Amino acid sequence: MDFKLHSKDGKARQGSVITPRGEIRTPAFMPVGTAGTVKAMYMDQVKDLGADIVLGNTYHLMLRPGAEEVAALGGLHSFMKWDGPILTDSGGFQVMSLSKLRKMSEEGVNFQSHIDGKSYMLTPERSIEIQTLLGANIRMILDECTPFPATEKQARDSMALSTRWAERSKKAFEHYDKGEGDALFGIVQGGVYESLRLESVSNLLDIGFDGYAVGGLAVGEGQEEMLKVLDFTVPALPENKPRYLMGVGTPEDLVLAVSRGIDMFDCVMPTRAGRHGLAYTRKGKVNLKNARHANDHRPLDEESDCPAASQYSRAYLHHIVRCGEYLAAMLLTWNNLHYYQSLMQEMRQNIEAGSFDAFVAAFYKDQNEGDLPPID
Repeated sequence: MDFKLHSKDGKARQGSVITPRGEIRTPAFMPVGTAGTVKAMYMDQVKDLGADIVLGNTYHLMLRPGAEEVAALGGLHSFMKWDGPILTDSGGFQVMSLSKLRKMSEEGVNFQSHIDGKSYMLTPERSIEIQTLLGANIRMILDECTPFPATEKQARDSMALSTRWAERSKKAFEHYDKGEGDALFGIVQGGVYESLRLESVSNLLDIGFDGYAVGGLAVGEGQEEMLKVLDFTVPALPENKPRYLMGVGTPEDLVLAVSRGIDMFDCVMPTRAGRHGLAYTRKGKVNLKNARHANDHRPLDEESDCPAASQYSRAYLHHIVRCGEYLAAMLLTWNNLHYYQSLMQEMRQNIEAGSFDAFVAAFYKDQNEGDLPPID
């Protein structure tokens, strides 16, 4: 894997991550394909929207159908019919948030599946082995996602454990990797504490990774606190490596994080919102459950080149959302992912053109008009 930085505008960066499966244009948003599918979407749709990479989840795929089973079927690329790059997260966050019972130790995490209660042990070595079996092009170290709020001591102990697991993850990657150009990213932890975040960065740089993620955010700390953490963390990360903000976020989050030098994102927000009647547009959010849309003939965005945004009235979308039709989730997810990918493309273009500040100003001007009633 290689990272090429093509241009900068302030701290915002436009570049490319080169993988064996193709180029990832940055800033990049990775649609989340948790269990081998981007919910309510065909994979060729996801590609046509402009996504260069998707995310798969170690926790969910290890539970069903199982990593060995996916490998026997040709790997995750073949299994889910996606020929571009795939990043897999380590499973650590889901172990902490979804499993019924879990017990942390130096070795790893022993947990019970949220599906059937079966016991599993996830160690740094097993996480990397699973990600290798899946065939991920970018793999993540196993870390402990520090909860919020956490005392400084809790955050320090958690960060120190994640550092030790990072060392073991790196050794496991060197053992399991087939030497085909795939990558391993480290994850910066340390809660909201500047000294701990910088210590985590220093530790990870000593170990050495192909890219660096900022983890442990979007867990309840709020946008203001998240941005403070990015302000003191991102400048410490190497210029010549991709920077990935995990689990973020809203369109505004993406714009503000790109302005601070972040290159890669993932979040379930656009797909989850689509399944719950919420559309993201250039003019802001539109809640299609709202009765004000019942007789609104306007599309979500008549200027969009996405059929879901431009060819269906808000009245119709409101109707199928209220009726619980499957098509509602399909159309709104299509719209949302189209908007997210268009937003990333606009940011790439404006960074290259040196007009990123003007883009940000226009973005904020537009974002408050999405759910307004029609003008008589």
